[in-house]
Amino acid sequence: MWSKIRKVFLFVLELIFLALLAFGVVKIVHRFVFQPFYILGPSMEPNFFNYDYLIINKISYRFNEIERGEVIVLKNPSSPASLIIKRVVGLPGEEIKIKEGKVFLYNKILGWRELEEPYLGVGTSTPGDLEITLASDEYFVMGDNRNASLDSRSFGVLKKNLIVGRAWLRAWPFSSFGFIKEYPKLNN
Repeated sequence: MWSKIRKVFLFVLELIFLALLAFGVVKIVHRFVFQPFYILGPSMEPNFFNYDYLIINKISYRFNEIERGEVIVLKNPSSPASLIIKRVVGLPGEEIKIKEGKVFLYNKILGWRELEEPYLGVGTSTPGDLEITLASDEYFVMGDNRNASLDSRSFGVLKKNLIVGRAWLRAWPFSSFGFIKEYPKLNN
């Protein structure tokens, strides 16, 4: 009789241990490697839509540089408890100008050149009029739906420590399931 009770007790202990181990692994992966993210709002249309469900790669920027054109998830500078999604337009040390609906980057050899943005919808213009030089830890980010995005034009430059990770996989809607499209290096 006691041996049966002992076997059941050991089995229950083993199940509890495995459940705690699984929970710990999931928490570690969520904290340091991948994180789910729901898009709320139209700021990234036509490429991402309200209620798209993404997986964020949180580890890639520990080993790779952030590149122009990448879609990132960041802590909202106006409300750091919430996360938002934007596209990297300007990199540390660059000069950026927005004028007459277009984004320009300064190139020391060629001067000001319009930024090619193949991810924007046809006829998209960028409202605003500004010129800024980014510091060594600053990025300039904007939504793809330039008329409906609160981004670096409104909250200012983005410090690197506010970047959570890179949008890596679209998990929902299932009809759009797949890795997030990467564009060739957009270093004009």
